Amino acid sequence: MAYKLKDITIRTNNSDEGIKMIDELWGDIVSGKLPLLFDSEHILQKDASPISKYSNYSSDERGDYDLTIMNVTPDFFEKMEMKVRTGLYKKYDERDEDGKIDVCAKKAWEKVWSEQKLGDIKRAFSEDYEITVPSEYAKDGNAHCYLYISVQ
Repeated sequence: MAYKLKDITIRTNNSDEGIKMIDELWGDIVSGKLPLLFDSEHILQKDASPISKYSNYSSDERGDYDLTIMNVTPDFFEKMEMKVRTGLYKKYDERDEDGKIDVCAKKAWEKVWSEQKLGDIKRAFSEDYEITVPSEYAKDGNAHCYLYISVQ
């Protein structure tokens, strides 16, 4: 009998060691070692849209937090866009023309941290979401990173 995971959560932080843990987790998911995108028999799940959820912050981006990688349905994005329109979240959209996911994700997070430092946003540190789209799946051939940051 094949099985698949609904989500996977680790406790981590933004230290070099924490980032290494995140990279290893994603590697295990993409390879099928952890059956989130693939089931336990290594069959790719139809319409799998994996995203990262950051929650349970101990303080701010310098402290520990829970990282949950989960699959969502298309209505998730519609709901998030509604939360942006009502002011509960701020959306960030960065891309990298060379197709490097890590580069566009870094650009997106640096923009958040810069705006936070300047006082342009006040983060709620409740639940934040990150969606990365590799260039081979994007219509424009660029890597994309979308962040939904909870604000006060």
